[in-house]
Amino acid sequence: MILLPLPRQMEEKEGTLMLGMGTMIVMDASCPHGARVYAGQLKEEIARWAGLTAEIGRGTFRRGDILLKVDASLEEQHYTLNIDGEGAFLCGGSLTALGWAVQTLRQIVRQSAGLLPWVAIDDEPDMKNRGFYHDATRGRIQTLDNMKKLVDTLSFYKMNQLQLYVEHTYLFRDLTELWRDETPMTAEEVLELDQYCYERGVELVPSIATFGHLYKLLKTRSYEHLCELPDSAAEPFGFRARMQHHTVNVSNPDAMALVKDMIVEYMQLFRTNQFNICADETFDLGKGRSQELAKEKGTGRIYMEYIKELFDFLLEKGKRPMFWGDIICGHPELYSQLPKEVICLNWGYGDNQPERETEILHSVGATQYLCPGVRGWNTWVNMIRGGYRNITLMCGYARKHQAVGMLNTDWGDFGHINQPIFSIPGIIYGAVCSWGEKVPEFEELNRQISILEFGDASGELVSCLDKMNSTSVFSWHNAVTIREWAMQGMEKQKIQEEFNREDMSRVPEQNSRIDEIEAELRRISRSMDSTQRRIVECAHVALQVTKVWNRTGAYLAELQKGNHPENGPEIASELERCLHYYQNLWRENSKEGDIVEISKVFCWYADALRK
Repeated sequence: MILLPLPRQMEEKEGTLMLGMGTMIVMDASCPHGARVYAGQLKEEIARWAGLTAEIGRGTFRRGDILLKVDASLEEQHYTLNIDGEGAFLCGGSLTALGWAVQTLRQIVRQSAGLLPWVAIDDEPDMKNRGFYHDATRGRIQTLDNMKKLVDTLSFYKMNQLQLYVEHTYLFRDLTELWRDETPMTAEEVLELDQYCYERGVELVPSIATFGHLYKLLKTRSYEHLCELPDSAAEPFGFRARMQHHTVNVSNPDAMALVKDMIVEYMQLFRTNQFNICADETFDLGKGRSQELAKEKGTGRIYMEYIKELFDFLLEKGKRPMFWGDIICGHPELYSQLPKEVICLNWGYGDNQPERETEILHSVGATQYLCPGVRGWNTWVNMIRGGYRNITLMCGYARKHQAVGMLNTDWGDFGHINQPIFSIPGIIYGAVCSWGEKVPEFEELNRQISILEFGDASGELVSCLDKMNSTSVFSWHNAVTIREWAMQGMEKQKIQEEFNREDMSRVPEQNSRIDEIEAELRRISRSMDSTQRRIVECAHVALQVTKVWNRTGAYLAELQKGNHPENGPEIASELERCLHYYQNLWRENSKEGDIVEISKVFCWYADALRK
């Protein structure tokens, strides 16, 4: 039996409980009104996988029923699940913990239909906060319906926090110039999502850029004067520039006033008492308009004074502040000046991510989350193996250094080109690793995810997805960088150096591998539940996009050698055809966001190939 995350204690017994026409999901008198949502989840699971209708009610338990109960004598995050000849008994120390018991039973139903194995489970997580962080700014702004599906996934795997990263993709009422050419989230959508999360035991935490990464805000005519570097509004859009610059000028008090106004407007949409101000990657601090202030005080001190004012402001409003820890790690001697309530988000995304930052923050008494990543940025399909290594490593650091939580990240970088469904294995890795120390090995966990999440009886789907990322030779990062440098008039030699980072002679071999993976994917799809096969089309489009970009890179390599291949127009047409199918998939689950800017990259290369 597959259960993810693995329970702390589980005893499987001889015998089965057969659900039938008279089976009822009974909510005990101890269950608050919100238990109805969890009962509904269980009812839907039984209907889908057992073909039975289990009515929901309150009252007296009868033999063969499923009983839901809240028991205040248990710890808040502790639940038990017992199935025997009398029925199924689910008990949680809180409504949320009862919900986790329901998710465990849902996973059992998914595998055993209406014939439930006898089992006794006693379970609770060893890490209190287990979250997921989705970049809803740099490319992909998912529709409300798709964000609800994300919440359902988090709930199913017992994760209890979600943060959506926002720079310019919320419709601030008075900042029309900020979002006028975007498709931002609205207050009504955020309120609805917050309620949906709350009903499923997931805390929705606001997270907005307040220091660095304010690209769109500081490029507006209204607020360019608050940017650390001058003339920001005159710059054309660039994926690279959006990642590298646009820090507020801390020497101008109007910057702080504007940021506080944004925080006040946004925070009112959330019931949580937490707020993430980000404050990471302030690359330009002290290099422009605040240069004199930095000379007087030092960049470390002016950074601290700015974030401390925001922390004090949030605490006055009854909110517990969070921030990214990359800058403070360079000035650990200043950490004691921060309020003790602050949570430091310690990120690191490498396969062999060093432990040093975690040790530093622990040594200065920081309350921290460890923040790994699902490794989807700048790739058509996530680096699944790298994500597993990074997540398991960072969760190990979290336990060793007494971190209070884990926040698994999914960044957008150059347009958030990976489909959301490809992040699901990484999301589940995070759920499993943060719940307890019992974590299956990579291939075994992939097999379990393939079966449980994607309905793949062969258990091979995730391992097949893992092979896809390594087939990319001419990467999206290469394509974007070369285009933007060329449009900026960068000298040819530097562009060629960037291009030559990859060996384009590998293209025939890798494109041949893509054909093999496509065949493997078709074979696996025959073993999948028909309702889960959407991932097959997503994978097919990603493979074909990878293949045509590889061909584009190979064509450019031939030009560099002085050759003039005749297949440029053919590759251009294939780029445009792949773009069409990619756009269709994008619009199924996301607002327009950056699809226009992504499309421009495809079309720029198609035009170049036809010259």
